[in-house]
Amino acid sequence: MDATEVGERREPGARARGLVVAAIMSAMLLSALDQTIVATALPTIVSDLGGGSHLSWVVTSYLLAETIMTVLIGKFGDLYGRKKTFVVSVLLFLVGSLFAGWADSMSTLIAARAVQGLGGGGLMVTAMAIIADVVPLRERGKFQGMAGAVFGVATVAGPLLGGLFVDHLTWRWAFFVNIPLGIVVIAVALAALPSIKTLEKPRIDYAGIALIALASTGLTLVTTWGGTEYDWLSPTILLMAAGSLVLLVAFVAVERRAAEPMLPMHLFRSRVFTVSGILSFVAGFAMLGGITYLPTYLQYVRGESATESGLWMLPLIGGLMGTALASGNVISRTGRYRVFPIVGSVLLAIGLLLMSRLDATTSYWLMGVFMVVLGAGIGLCMPVPMIVVQSTTNYADLGVATSGISFLRTIGSSFGVAVFGTIYAGSLPDRLAPAIAALPPGVDPRLVRSPQGVHALPPEVAAPVIDAYAETVQSMFLVAAPIGLVALVVAFFLEEVPLRDTTRAAATGNSGVGESFAPPTSASSRQELEKLVAKVVGSLGADPVPEVLARANVDISVAQGWLVGHFYRAAADRGYATMEHVAEFTDVPAGIFEPTARQLVDAGYLAEESGRYRFTPRGAELFERLVTGWHLWLVERLHDWNEPDRMEFSAALDAFAEDMIENGRTLTRA
Repeated sequence: MDATEVGERREPGARARGLVVAAIMSAMLLSALDQTIVATALPTIVSDLGGGSHLSWVVTSYLLAETIMTVLIGKFGDLYGRKKTFVVSVLLFLVGSLFAGWADSMSTLIAARAVQGLGGGGLMVTAMAIIADVVPLRERGKFQGMAGAVFGVATVAGPLLGGLFVDHLTWRWAFFVNIPLGIVVIAVALAALPSIKTLEKPRIDYAGIALIALASTGLTLVTTWGGTEYDWLSPTILLMAAGSLVLLVAFVAVERRAAEPMLPMHLFRSRVFTVSGILSFVAGFAMLGGITYLPTYLQYVRGESATESGLWMLPLIGGLMGTALASGNVISRTGRYRVFPIVGSVLLAIGLLLMSRLDATTSYWLMGVFMVVLGAGIGLCMPVPMIVVQSTTNYADLGVATSGISFLRTIGSSFGVAVFGTIYAGSLPDRLAPAIAALPPGVDPRLVRSPQGVHALPPEVAAPVIDAYAETVQSMFLVAAPIGLVALVVAFFLEEVPLRDTTRAAATGNSGVGESFAPPTSASSRQELEKLVAKVVGSLGADPVPEVLARANVDISVAQGWLVGHFYRAAADRGYATMEHVAEFTDVPAGIFEPTARQLVDAGYLAEESGRYRFTPRGAELFERLVTGWHLWLVERLHDWNEPDRMEFSAALDAFAEDMIENGRTLTRA
C-alpha cells in the first residue's frame, strides 16, 4: 500500500467492485449527457422562458463551471478523500438539476446550470480517480474503453433524449431525469466506495484558477453581449474586454511563479503543445457550437419535432465519431497523424460553408451530406492534439499537459457556443421585425417565438418568419466558416514526431475517442501514465505473468505469485493475512486457496499460525523480486520514455509493479 494513504481503507470485493463501477459509469453518463442533452430542448426552453438573447449561456454556464471545478476537485480529493468529494459532487449536480427543472426564468436556469456544471466536473474527475482506486491496473484498460463508450453514447444520445423529453413529457425532464439515477449513485457510493485520502497536502493554485475563471467569463460575456445587449464599441464592452485581457496577463504572471501552476507557462515553449492546444480549442469551438444551434434550424425552419431534430443530427454525430475512431486506429497502426488535422481543417471549413447554404427547401439527403462533412472535419481534428502531446511531454509534465489540452478544448467549446449565440441573437431581431410587422391582424406576435407557433401559421404567413430564422442560421455558420481556415494554417505548423508505443495503444478504440471528448481532468502525471500503461497491458494478447516470473528469477507458479500478492495486500494493514481476507477481495471461496498457501508455507515464504499467514524474510525477498520482475517488464514496454529525471518515473513504475502483483487476477493456472 502507498505509504501516503491514510484513513479508512475498506476495499470492495469483486462483486462490490462491479457495483461501484456500474454506479461510477452511471454518474459519468449523467455528466456527459448534460453537455448535449439541452441542445434539442433549447428552442422550446426559449419559447417557454423567453430570453432568447441569453440562450447560449444555458450551455456556456455549465461548461465554464465544469472547467473550473475540474481544476479544483482533484486537489480537494487529496485533502478530504475521494469518497466525500464524489458524493458532494453528485449532490451539487442533483441540486443544479432540480433547480434547472423548476426554473421559471432564463436567469434562474443559467444559475442552476452553473451549479450543475460544478457537480458535473467534480463527479467526472473523481469518478476516474475512484476507478483507479478500485480496479486493478491490469484490468483498467477495459474500463477506460467503457468510459470512452460513455462519452460516445452521450454525444449521440444527448440531443435525441432531449427531443424525446420535450415531445413526450416536458423540457424540464431533461433535468429531472438525473435525480432518481443520481440518488441511486449516491446510495451505492456511500455503501461501497473505499475511503482513501493522502497525507500529502497539495498546493492549490487559487490565484491562477480565479484569474483564468474571471478572464474566461469576461471574454465570454464580451462575445455574448457584444452587438446584442451593448454596441461593440460601447464603454461596457470595451472595458470588459480590456479587463479580461489584463486578467489574462495577470494569470500568465501568476502561473510563472506558482509552486504548482494549473497551466505551466513553460509548456508553451513547445511548438507541439502550442499548436495542439490551438487545434483543440478550434475543434471544441466548432463541435459544440454546431451541435447547440442545429436544432434551431431543424425546428424553426424545417418544422421538425424536438425528437426528429435529434434524429436528424445523427449524420453529424456519425461523421464525427466515425472519423475519430478511424483516425485513432490508423494512428495506432502507423504512428502517422499530421495529415488528419490538415484534412480535417479543410473539411471543417467546407462543412461550415455548406451549412451556411441550408434553407427551408434544402433536401434531407443534401442536409445529411453537409452534416457528415462537418462532423468528419471535427472528428479528424479532435483526437490528434491529445495523442501528440502525450507522446512529446516529459513524465513530470504529463498530467498538466494532458489537462491543459482538454482545458483549452472546453474553453473553445464555451467560446464557440457564445460566438454562435451572439451572431444568432444579434441577427434574428432585425430579420424577424419585418415578418412580425406583416402578420395579419389578430395573429399573436408571440407565436413566432416557438417552433410550434411558427408552423401553426398559414404557409403564406409563416414563410417570411421561416426565412428570417433560416437567414440567421446561415449567417451564423458563414461567419464561423473561417475558423476552419485558421485551423488549417495552424495544422501546417504541427510537427510529425515519433509516437510512443503507449500513446499509440491508447489512440485506438473507444477509450482514445472518449479521452478526446471528455471534460478536462486534474490527474497527476502518475495517474495519466497509469491510464496509458493500463491500455498497453489490456491490449496484450497473452498473459505477461510467466514472462514476468522469468525476469524475477523465481521458481514459483503463477497461482503462487498471485496469492503472494493478495497476502501482501491484506497483510499491509494488519501485519498478517487470512484466507477470508483474500476471499473478500476476490469473491472466491477461501478453501480454493489452501493448497497453494500450503505450498508457500512449505517453501518457506510464509509462516502460518491459527489460520494467520505472515511473510518470512524469504517471503519478503520473494515479493521484492516480483516487484523487480514487473518493473523490468514495464521498462521494456516503456522503452521510448527517455526521461531527464528518472527517479520519479522509476518510483511510478515500482508503484505500478506492486499494483500488478497485489491485484493480479490470474488464478486459472496452477
